[in-house]
Amino acid sequence: MSTPSFVLGIAGGTGAGKTTVAREVTDALDGSPDRPSSDSRTGSGGDIERSDDRTTLAPGSVTHIPLDNYYEDRSDLLFGQRKTINYDHPSAFDWELLRADLDRLLSGQPIEMPQYDFEVHSRTDERVRVEPTDVIVLEGILALYDETITERLDLRLYVETDADVRILRRIRRDVLERGRGLEGVIEQYLSTVKPMHEQFVEPTKKRADLVIPEGANTVAIDLLEDAIAAARDRQMSGSSTVESEPPLIEYDD
Repeated sequence: MSTPSFVLGIAGGTGAGKTTVAREVTDALDGSPDRPSSDSRTGSGGDIERSDDRTTLAPGSVTHIPLDNYYEDRSDLLFGQRKTINYDHPSAFDWELLRADLDRLLSGQPIEMPQYDFEVHSRTDERVRVEPTDVIVLEGILALYDETITERLDLRLYVETDADVRILRRIRRDVLERGRGLEGVIEQYLSTVKPMHEQFVEPTKKRADLVIPEGANTVAIDLLEDAIAAARDRQMSGSSTVESEPPLIEYDD
């Protein structure tokens, strides 16, 4: 990796479609075979290819960092105690570890990323080795909350989706994928998820450079590709021209 990593932060409420956007961005930049391509050519940096005027990086050049992996390690507590923790509050996250890991990646060093088990509400003993890559995608409900984290982001994205859509997605995910009971999911949403969204998550939208509704769509992903490509070009050319307060761009289809 010859130039510093480009860090993209993706925030938004639970069930907003953040993970889908992160996956679409990763596939688009990482040269996914499902993406249309023709007339590819090597860019000035040597590791970037142009395809139909879109930008793709060499395979394996994009890393996805889920904020959910950075919940505080509460393995010292009993399961019943862990169930009562408000996991939508900023205090539930290990910001110190996240900052340290981002700094290591940005300095060209690998990290051992923690893993989290949602069924037992606890960090596992497993770690996943993550190598520094050209683009890092940090995704989670509070990805734009911590100021010291947002200072490390080159582009900040907020995914905005209607509350009724988000709660339905949350129920489906927690019940079908995380093995939780329906009543417990609804109770958690009303008691913690909804008020925490209003108090902590939604206000971070003002820190976003780009706001897109209802999850991923082709135009939004193309805009992100263009923005990342332009920033990467500046990095490779050594340009220091950076806008101190980038304008908020709200895309609405």
